[in-house]
Amino acid sequence: MDFDRAFKDAIYEQIARAGRALAHPRRLELLDLLCQGPMTVESLARKSAMSIGNTSQHLQHLKDAHLVRAQVRGTTRLYRLNDAAACDLFRSLRSYAEQHYADMHAITQAFLHDREALEAIDAATLSRRLQEDAVILLDVRPPEEFAAGHWPGAISMPLEDLSSHSVNLPHDRTIVAYCRGPYCVLAVHAVEILRDQGFSAVRLTEGVADWRAQGLAVEVEDQTS
Repeated sequence: MDFDRAFKDAIYEQIARAGRALAHPRRLELLDLLCQGPMTVESLARKSAMSIGNTSQHLQHLKDAHLVRAQVRGTTRLYRLNDAAACDLFRSLRSYAEQHYADMHAITQAFLHDREALEAIDAATLSRRLQEDAVILLDVRPPEEFAAGHWPGAISMPLEDLSSHSVNLPHDRTIVAYCRGPYCVLAVHAVEILRDQGFSAVRLTEGVADWRAQGLAVEVEDQTS
């Protein structure tokens, strides 16, 4: 019987390694970012508003748990998910929180309160409207994330370039903006900018990781560097 207990303790200790690695909101954010594609520690630090030192420490915890891995390219260290299951794990945690924690809904509603960007569509609605040639789809993430995976036919227009480049967009079709998923704010701000400029605009709530999980096609650009 003692042998049985030791066996179970050892097994659950190994499972707990992933749980301990994810028991920090910043590490969850880093994992969410890496669901978009490989990134350097500098890029992750900038996008998560952390110092490079803190970002490196959190990445080390994720690396020790085999959730991410590092690849050296010349003088650059590139971080990526260890495999797709790491992103699935993050999405499962997110889904559980959405279903069982009322604060998730309250926090989201508080952020979107009085914002016209509250209007949103899902992937099924987008597919139908694209077939009808009724919308223009914008990916407002940074270019490297677009290259790592995007909705086929989407136009890359990073948020910081949107105000100056939107002059090239037609006013006779609805503009759909998307970014990293339901809690990414880039698309929210993109819709606000577009509506201020007189466009009809909505946001797509899902992102690349969600489409891949649904088995939808994701387009990847050749990256030879």
